[in-house]
Formats: sequence, C-alpha cells, structure tokens
Amino acid sequence: MEKETSRKTNKKVFTGVVTSNKMDKTIVVQISTKKLHPLYKKYVTKSVKYKAHDEKNDANIGDTVRIQECRPVSKDKSWSLQEILERAK
Repeated sequence: MEKETSRKTNKKVFTGVVTSNKMDKTIVVQISTKKLHPLYKKYVTKSVKYKAHDEKNDANIGDTVRIQECRPVSKDKSWSLQEILERAK
C-alpha cells in the first residue's frame, strides 16, 4: 500500500506593493490594511513593511506581488516571493 503524503501548510500569504529592490535577492514589500476604529467608526489605514527573498531578482519597484511565510533566510527575512501579480507601468 502506498502512503500518500499531502501536507497542509498553515503559512501566511500576503499581497502588497514592492517599495525597494536595492538589495541583492531581497525586496521590501509594503502591506496596507484598512480597519474600522471601534470608537470613532472611521477606517484607519495601517501599513507594514516586510523583507522578502527574491531568488531571481525579478521584482521591481511598484510591482504588486504575493509573498509567503517561510523559514528564516537571514536576520530580517522570513518571507519569500511567491509570484508577481502585476507589473508596474
């Protein structure tokens, strides 16, 4: 009997915009989320920047990309580029 090995991954996946690609094999991705303030009932925009590993140096500034959580590659990098959704114009 063959044992089927299918793993379910609980890795986080985010979509954001590349803000920097000056480092070798590294991009900085900004993720923006809007959240309703409980008291003032206004939407507050929160943005976070993540460093992601880009093996082929393929992403450029302004590209919309999808990044996925991975094991730590370096001190600050624990995300990897999954795919480029839209190129900057």
